[in-house]
Amino acid sequence: MHDIVQQYYGATLSSSLDLQTNACTTGDDLPEYVKPILAQVHSEVLARYYGCGLVLPELLEDLTVLDLGCGAGRDVYVLSKLVGENGQVIGVDMTEEQLAVARRHEEYHRKAFGYGSSNVCFLHGYIERLSELKLPDASVDVIVSNCVLNLAPDKGAVLREAWRVLKPGGELYFSDIYTDRRVPATLAADPVLYGECLSGALYWNDFINLSLKHGFDDPRLIEDRRIVLRNAELAGRTGNMRFYSATYRLFKLDNLEPACEDYGQAVVYRGTLPYHPHVFVLDKHHRMETGKHFPVCGNTWRMLHDTRFASHFEFYGSFERHYGIFPGCGVGLPYDDGDSAGAGLAGGCC
Repeated sequence: MHDIVQQYYGATLSSSLDLQTNACTTGDDLPEYVKPILAQVHSEVLARYYGCGLVLPELLEDLTVLDLGCGAGRDVYVLSKLVGENGQVIGVDMTEEQLAVARRHEEYHRKAFGYGSSNVCFLHGYIERLSELKLPDASVDVIVSNCVLNLAPDKGAVLREAWRVLKPGGELYFSDIYTDRRVPATLAADPVLYGECLSGALYWNDFINLSLKHGFDDPRLIEDRRIVLRNAELAGRTGNMRFYSATYRLFKLDNLEPACEDYGQAVVYRGTLPYHPHVFVLDKHHRMETGKHFPVCGNTWRMLHDTRFASHFEFYGSFERHYGIFPGCGVGLPYDDGDSAGAGLAGGCC
């Protein structure tokens, strides 16, 4: 499958206009603070962008960020601005043609951002084998990835390597394509469907279990959208399968529990995160308004208290007394179909 992906993204596609479906595309609803940064990104880099979500987590200044499957570098260069000159962004990709575009414009972006020296580097290699690129254990604060996990033949290896290189309290923040059922083997072997980020997509519950297996307990769904394929021929091949673009954040934290356990805890967001003065959205079920007490489970407490977010919250309560499980922590398809409120909750609800 590596050869198929390299051929598709290195030779078949010359720009995002060559895509045959709308799976590897993002909407136009970008945060205001991102728009002026994108305006500084070179046009050739923008033209070679393929992604299905926004992978710009909060509070990145001075951090080391790793972009898995960076392609031509659009997200790397936006992140370069957000981490600042004292931060670092590392892009990894297996397609030389894409990396050539990214590297060609490194000096352009250094000058555009006013940096004395570049804070990005691009490595040629496989996201399943980061050890071959000499990336040390516990060396990265945040990992991002945009519509690339579905293209990796060994998805477990990607998660295992991500856990290895993350620092304790770090996070994997990424967007990808998921399905409501397992993809049949006949479709998985289709080079066009695979290259279009469809037939390599994980069944959502397999992804949850794979995350747990490799140390990322309690995956948190941030946002999702149904993908309705506009290519009638390819839609016909996939039949009744439903596809979703979804963004998750997975924290490298020990002692997270398998369910939303209630310890009577609460947090108050101080409103001090850059670009988020009024509300902080941890995930789809945690929208925390500035100054308002927000009840949380033990896992959510740790995701805020034991990570880079700690100084931006006030914390109430402890783990001394347990009150059982929060109601509503069920298991079901976590995505919205657009014509309903969703079939259930998964990956943390309280």
